[in-house]
Amino acid sequence: MGFFDDRPLPPPPPEPPRRRRPVWDRPEAAVGGVAPGEFLVARSDEAAVAVSGFRAFPNGFEMTLTVLLRRDDQWRHGRVFQQLHEGPEPGAPLPDEFLRFGVLFADGTSATNLGGRHIAPDASVAPPMLMQRGGGGGGRRFDLGYWVWPLPPPGPMTLVVEWPARGITESRAEVDTQPILEAASRAIQVFDEDEDEDAN
Repeated sequence: MGFFDDRPLPPPPPEPPRRRRPVWDRPEAAVGGVAPGEFLVARSDEAAVAVSGFRAFPNGFEMTLTVLLRRDDQWRHGRVFQQLHEGPEPGAPLPDEFLRFGVLFADGTSATNLGGRHIAPDASVAPPMLMQRGGGGGGRRFDLGYWVWPLPPPGPMTLVVEWPARGITESRAEVDTQPILEAASRAIQVFDEDEDEDAN
Protein backbone atom coordinates (compact mmCIF):
# COMPACT_ATOMS: atom_id res chain seq x y z
CA MET A 1 0.00 0.00 0.00
CA GLY A 2 1.36 3.37 -0.97
CA PHE A 3 1.78 6.39 1.29
CA PHE A 4 -1.28 8.14 -0.13
CA ASP A 5 -3.59 5.13 -0.49
CA ASP A 6 -5.09 5.19 3.01
CA ARG A 7 -5.50 8.97 3.19
CA PRO A 8 -9.11 10.15 3.19
CA LEU A 9 -10.07 12.22 0.19
CA PRO A 10 -11.76 15.57 0.74
CA PRO A 11 -15.50 15.62 0.17
CA PRO A 12 -16.70 16.88 -3.20
CA PRO A 13 -17.40 20.62 -3.37
CA PRO A 14 -20.98 21.66 -2.82
CA GLU A 15 -23.10 22.23 -5.90
CA PRO A 16 -23.21 25.88 -6.93
CA PRO A 17 -26.46 27.66 -6.16
CA ARG A 18 -29.07 27.56 -8.88
CA ARG A 19 -28.66 30.62 -11.08
CA ARG A 20 -31.70 32.88 -11.12
CA ARG A 21 -32.18 35.40 -13.90
CA PRO A 22 -33.38 38.85 -12.86
CA VAL A 23 -37.07 39.39 -13.60
CA TRP A 24 -36.15 42.43 -15.67
CA ASP A 25 -33.65 40.68 -17.94
CA ARG A 26 -34.28 39.54 -21.50
CA PRO A 27 -34.89 35.78 -21.69
CA GLU A 28 -32.01 33.70 -23.00
CA ALA A 29 -33.88 30.46 -23.62
CA ALA A 30 -36.88 31.78 -25.55
CA VAL A 31 -37.63 32.82 -29.10
CA GLY A 32 -39.32 36.20 -29.24
CA GLY A 33 -42.30 37.02 -31.41
CA VAL A 34 -41.67 39.54 -34.16
CA ALA A 35 -43.80 42.67 -34.50
CA PRO A 36 -43.64 44.97 -37.52
CA GLY A 37 -42.33 48.44 -36.95
CA GLU A 38 -40.22 50.33 -39.48
CA PHE A 39 -40.54 54.10 -39.21
CA LEU A 40 -38.58 57.31 -38.96
CA VAL A 41 -38.45 58.88 -35.49
CA ALA A 42 -36.38 61.98 -36.24
CA ARG A 43 -34.38 63.60 -39.03
CA SER A 44 -32.14 66.61 -39.54
CA ASP A 45 -29.86 67.77 -42.35
CA GLU A 46 -27.06 65.70 -40.81
CA ALA A 47 -28.65 62.52 -39.48
CA ALA A 48 -31.78 60.42 -39.09
CA VAL A 49 -32.97 58.01 -36.39
CA ALA A 50 -35.39 55.19 -37.19
CA VAL A 51 -36.80 52.04 -35.64
CA SER A 52 -36.33 48.87 -37.66
CA GLY A 53 -38.30 46.22 -35.82
CA PHE A 54 -39.51 44.80 -32.51
CA ARG A 55 -39.05 41.37 -30.92
CA ALA A 56 -41.31 40.68 -27.94
CA PHE A 57 -41.06 38.26 -25.00
CA PRO A 58 -43.41 37.57 -22.08
CA ASN A 59 -41.59 40.06 -19.84
CA GLY A 60 -40.52 42.79 -22.28
CA PHE A 61 -39.40 43.60 -25.78
CA GLU A 62 -36.32 44.58 -27.74
CA MET A 63 -36.02 46.99 -30.62
CA THR A 64 -33.37 48.13 -33.06
CA LEU A 65 -32.66 51.82 -33.34
CA THR A 66 -31.04 52.59 -36.69
CA VAL A 67 -28.93 55.74 -36.91
CA LEU A 68 -28.07 57.07 -40.36
CA LEU A 69 -25.54 59.82 -41.08
CA ARG A 70 -25.83 62.02 -44.16
CA ARG A 71 -22.09 61.82 -44.74
CA ASP A 72 -19.44 59.29 -43.81
CA ASP A 73 -17.31 61.30 -41.35
CA GLN A 74 -14.30 59.01 -41.39
CA TRP A 75 -12.24 61.13 -39.01
CA ARG A 76 -15.10 61.18 -36.47
CA HIS A 77 -16.22 57.58 -36.94
CA GLY A 78 -14.64 56.11 -33.80
CA ARG A 79 -15.89 58.96 -31.65
CA VAL A 80 -19.44 58.79 -33.04
CA PHE A 81 -19.70 55.04 -32.49
CA GLN A 82 -18.25 55.21 -28.98
CA GLN A 83 -20.72 57.87 -27.87
CA LEU A 84 -23.65 56.10 -29.48
CA HIS A 85 -22.71 52.75 -28.00
CA GLU A 86 -21.35 53.64 -24.58
CA GLY A 87 -22.91 56.94 -23.61
CA PRO A 88 -21.60 59.43 -21.06
CA GLU A 89 -19.52 58.55 -18.02
CA PRO A 90 -21.47 58.42 -14.73
CA GLY A 91 -21.58 61.87 -13.16
CA ALA A 92 -20.19 63.59 -16.25
CA PRO A 93 -22.13 66.34 -18.05
CA LEU A 94 -24.31 65.07 -20.88
CA PRO A 95 -22.40 65.82 -24.10
CA ASP A 96 -24.20 67.10 -27.18
CA GLU A 97 -22.76 64.12 -29.12
CA PHE A 98 -24.72 61.64 -26.99
CA LEU A 99 -27.93 60.41 -28.64
CA ARG A 100 -30.71 60.61 -26.04
CA PHE A 101 -33.43 57.98 -26.39
CA GLY A 102 -36.47 57.20 -24.26
CA VAL A 103 -39.85 55.49 -24.14
CA LEU A 104 -43.07 56.86 -22.66
CA PHE A 105 -45.84 54.37 -21.87
CA ALA A 106 -49.56 55.11 -22.08
CA ASP A 107 -49.80 55.06 -18.26
CA GLY A 108 -47.31 57.95 -17.99
CA THR A 109 -44.29 55.93 -16.86
CA SER A 110 -41.06 56.34 -18.81
CA ALA A 111 -37.46 55.17 -19.18
CA THR A 112 -34.39 56.57 -20.95
CA ASN A 113 -30.86 55.57 -21.92
CA LEU A 114 -29.38 58.17 -19.55
CA GLY A 115 -28.89 55.67 -16.74
CA GLY A 116 -25.98 53.75 -18.21
CA ARG A 117 -25.62 50.28 -19.71
CA HIS A 118 -24.55 48.10 -16.80
CA ILE A 119 -26.93 46.94 -14.08
CA ALA A 120 -25.95 44.38 -11.46
CA PRO A 121 -27.96 41.12 -11.80
CA ASP A 122 -29.17 41.40 -8.20
CA ALA A 123 -30.12 45.07 -8.51
CA SER A 124 -33.62 46.11 -7.57
CA VAL A 125 -34.93 47.96 -10.61
CA ALA A 126 -38.15 49.94 -10.74
CA PRO A 127 -40.06 49.54 -14.00
CA PRO A 128 -39.94 50.56 -16.71
CA MET A 129 -36.34 50.08 -17.72
CA LEU A 130 -34.56 50.71 -21.03
CA MET A 131 -31.13 49.17 -21.50
CA GLN A 132 -28.83 49.07 -24.50
CA ARG A 133 -28.03 45.53 -25.58
CA GLY A 134 -25.35 45.52 -28.24
CA GLY A 135 -24.96 47.31 -31.50
CA GLY A 136 -22.60 47.91 -34.34
CA GLY A 137 -22.09 49.67 -37.60
CA GLY A 138 -19.74 51.81 -39.57
CA GLY A 139 -19.57 54.45 -42.22
CA ARG A 140 -22.97 56.12 -42.34
CA ARG A 141 -25.04 53.53 -40.43
CA PHE A 142 -25.21 52.31 -36.83
CA ASP A 143 -27.70 49.79 -35.39
CA LEU A 144 -28.29 49.92 -31.64
CA GLY A 145 -30.21 47.23 -29.78
CA TYR A 146 -32.38 48.19 -26.79
CA TRP A 147 -34.23 46.03 -24.26
CA VAL A 148 -37.36 47.44 -22.60
CA TRP A 149 -38.86 45.89 -19.46
CA PRO A 150 -41.72 45.23 -18.88
CA LEU A 151 -44.15 44.95 -21.77
CA PRO A 152 -46.01 48.22 -22.32
CA PRO A 153 -49.59 48.62 -21.14
CA PRO A 154 -52.24 48.79 -23.87
CA GLY A 155 -52.43 52.12 -25.60
CA PRO A 156 -49.98 54.31 -27.49
CA MET A 157 -46.27 54.21 -26.65
CA THR A 158 -44.13 57.22 -27.49
CA LEU A 159 -40.49 57.02 -28.55
CA VAL A 160 -38.47 60.17 -27.86
CA VAL A 161 -35.13 61.08 -29.48
CA GLU A 162 -32.78 64.05 -29.18
CA TRP A 163 -29.27 64.48 -30.66
CA PRO A 164 -28.04 68.08 -30.36
CA ALA A 165 -24.68 67.51 -32.06
CA ARG A 166 -26.45 66.33 -35.22
CA GLY A 167 -29.18 68.95 -35.27
CA ILE A 168 -31.97 66.68 -34.01
CA THR A 169 -34.14 68.51 -31.50
CA GLU A 170 -36.51 66.57 -29.22
CA SER A 171 -38.64 64.47 -31.56
CA ARG A 172 -41.42 61.97 -30.86
CA ALA A 173 -43.06 59.07 -32.67
CA GLU A 174 -46.13 57.23 -31.44
CA VAL A 175 -46.31 53.43 -31.63
CA ASP A 176 -49.38 51.20 -31.38
CA THR A 177 -48.48 48.62 -28.72
CA GLN A 178 -51.05 46.03 -29.77
CA PRO A 179 -48.75 44.30 -32.32
CA ILE A 180 -46.00 44.15 -29.67
CA LEU A 181 -48.33 42.57 -27.11
CA GLU A 182 -49.59 40.09 -29.70
CA ALA A 183 -46.01 39.21 -30.63
CA ALA A 184 -45.21 38.57 -26.95
CA SER A 185 -48.06 36.04 -26.82
CA ARG A 186 -46.39 34.17 -29.70
CA ALA A 187 -42.98 33.91 -27.99
CA ILE A 188 -41.75 30.35 -27.58
CA GLN A 189 -40.13 29.29 -24.30
CA VAL A 190 -37.69 26.56 -25.35
CA PHE A 191 -35.83 25.83 -22.09
CA ASP A 192 -36.15 26.75 -18.43
CA GLU A 193 -34.56 30.18 -17.98
CA ASP A 194 -33.17 29.26 -14.54
CA GLU A 195 -31.74 25.90 -15.55
CA ASP A 196 -28.09 25.44 -14.56
CA GLU A 197 -25.82 26.26 -17.46
CA ASP A 198 -23.75 23.10 -17.16
CA ALA A 199 -26.61 20.73 -16.32
CA ASN A 200 -26.84 17.72 -18.63
